Amino acid sequence: MASNQQARPGIGELARDTASGRIGVLMDEVGARVQIRPVSGGVEWDAMPDNVVAPTAREVLSGCLAIRNGSRDGL
Repeated sequence: MASNQQARPGIGELARDTASGRIGVLMDEVGARVQIRPVSGGVEWDAMPDNVVAPTAREVLSGCLAIRNGSRDGL
């Protein structure tokens, strides 16, 4: 039977916080939370591990294009 759950990324991999919709790099697990840093740099944010999934290829491409075009709403 196929699973509908997305794989949880590991430390150093791209991750999507489903609660906020933001994409970044999974940096660390601290207590009951994980820390994610925006790909373009900046301050890490905390997320609940159950809300962290691997982004789709489309989400990654969209975020990369936003960064390249100068939008701060990208990854």
